[in-house]
Amino acid sequence: MLLSIPSMHRSTVGPVSITVAVEDLPDKLAEFPWGYLLTVDDQQRARLLAVPAIYAGGALRVTAGPGSRANAVARPEVTMVFPPASGTEFSLVVDGTAEVDGDRLVITPTRAVLHRPALRE
Repeated sequence: MLLSIPSMHRSTVGPVSITVAVEDLPDKLAEFPWGYLLTVDDQQRARLLAVPAIYAGGALRVTAGPGSRANAVARPEVTMVFPPASGTEFSLVVDGTAEVDGDRLVITPTRAVLHRPALRE
C-alpha cells in the first residue's frame, strides 16, 4: 500500500535563519517563556528537557535533573531551542557551554540564531 504524502515546497520568501548577537539575547528571550534543553548522554543520544530559562549575568540559568547535569559535566556543549507560538514563526536556538551550579545549569551562550521552517504548504 502506498501512502499519500502532501508535497512541500521550499519557501523563497525571507530568510530561514537570522543570527542573533549574544548581547541581544535578553531582549529576544523575553518572547520565549520556556525552551528545550538538549544534552548528550554517555551513549551519544540526545536528551531533551523542557524548562523555563532565566537570563542573568550573561548566562541562561535552568533547573535540571541529575541526568542533564551529569551529561553537561561530561559534555558541556549544550543547545537550547525556544519554540515559537505557531509553526510559521521563528524558533530561537542558543548554543552554549554549561556548568553545573547546584541543581541548575548555567549556560554561557556562544551562538544564537532565529530559525523558521523552510517549507511551506
